[in-house]
Amino acid sequence: MSEHILILGLSKSGISAAEWALRHGYNVCITEGKEPKEEYLSKCEELKAKGIQIETGGHTDKFIEGTLFAVTSPGIPPKSEIFQKLKSKNIPIISEIELAYRNTNIPFIVITGTNGKTTTTALVSHILSKKWSAPVCGNIGVPPTSLIDEKHDFLVCEVSSYQAEMTSEFKAKIACWTNFTPDHIDWHGGLENYFKAKAKLFLGKQTPEYSVLNASDPRLKEFAKECKNVVFFDSKDGAEVKEGTIFYKGEEIIKLSDCKLLGHHNYQNIMCGIIIAKLLGMKTEDIRERISTFTPPEHRLEKVRELDGITFYNDSKATNPEASIVAIDSFNNVDVALILGGRDKNTDLTEMCHSINKHIHTVLLIGEATERFEENLKKNGFSNIIKADSMESAIDKAIDLKPNVVLLSPACASFDMFKSYEHRGEVFKEYVLSK
Repeated sequence: MSEHILILGLSKSGISAAEWALRHGYNVCITEGKEPKEEYLSKCEELKAKGIQIETGGHTDKFIEGTLFAVTSPGIPPKSEIFQKLKSKNIPIISEIELAYRNTNIPFIVITGTNGKTTTTALVSHILSKKWSAPVCGNIGVPPTSLIDEKHDFLVCEVSSYQAEMTSEFKAKIACWTNFTPDHIDWHGGLENYFKAKAKLFLGKQTPEYSVLNASDPRLKEFAKECKNVVFFDSKDGAEVKEGTIFYKGEEIIKLSDCKLLGHHNYQNIMCGIIIAKLLGMKTEDIRERISTFTPPEHRLEKVRELDGITFYNDSKATNPEASIVAIDSFNNVDVALILGGRDKNTDLTEMCHSINKHIHTVLLIGEATERFEENLKKNGFSNIIKADSMESAIDKAIDLKPNVVLLSPACASFDMFKSYEHRGEVFKEYVLSK
């Protein structure tokens, strides 16, 4: 086979990379280990008609021959057979964000972290768009290769650990690390590898002009010693919350009562946005106006409705215990019924159980994780547990309790009962809104 770029995975980012490469005169092949999803079937035919060769249901040596470099989709782990084959032939493997970076002069504003990435990315884009063209991209669902041929001032890029792992030159103008907690350990082969994947974005030749880090995260506070031009949030030296107001280096920026985002984790997201905007030279009044008009992304502590004195929140994006903790800790001195469970990631539940003991009145368990979650809750002294066999049943049982708040924050993946966390959140919202 003639020299070509090999795209690993028929995904949104893979398709975007393939189309960019084709526009720029490369031969392109796509190899997909599984049969294509139904949503991609028509796209496959369209790509083939443009001259892209595609194989599905496995990776053959024929497609590897002649590969200049491979662009991988985030879902393919480094231990996979196709990775090993490419490495044995010394074929470089990069992520789609690396491909984009190498082929544009548009500065990247990078947001990474275990939790809070998407909200922060959307907020930063919203703030900067007052003055510049600064669309969101990356892990948020818009591949940067689909934007780099356009005119933009900045690309606000959410970067997952999967994407960061496969970078070597990708260098942000400003990089922000929201927090670090255990996640994706199997994919990376250990917690330290997960940390190192994200840390790449801040060190060596990938060092950004500014590093925005979480001063209240012990691991990141320590990591800051290795970084250059650090600005902290949750710190009086950078951005902090004090007396119901967010300050930046002593200047009052916005009152919490003027923010639509709820909970300290979201105030951290706002602080990140303020720091980035200030580093780029935005005026305080413009920053304040943009924060006050920002609507949170779906499925992230999203207020759905109020009904008969009950407020319903959809936090379906909370697919691990740490993400659920930040939602749980957002509620104080109110009666909360928490819907919990799904496909278990088998992470430690102790800290989440402590938060539940402090803030939650009743837990309603659904999905495959029910048994282990019930066992851990009881072991940690929480016994006000109700089991339900569906989302709808859990909502009905929660409403019967007449709490102040019904919170969906599952701490689990969704794939036992739903197509995705988005699907789970939609089911929750549709049923609540039908009441």
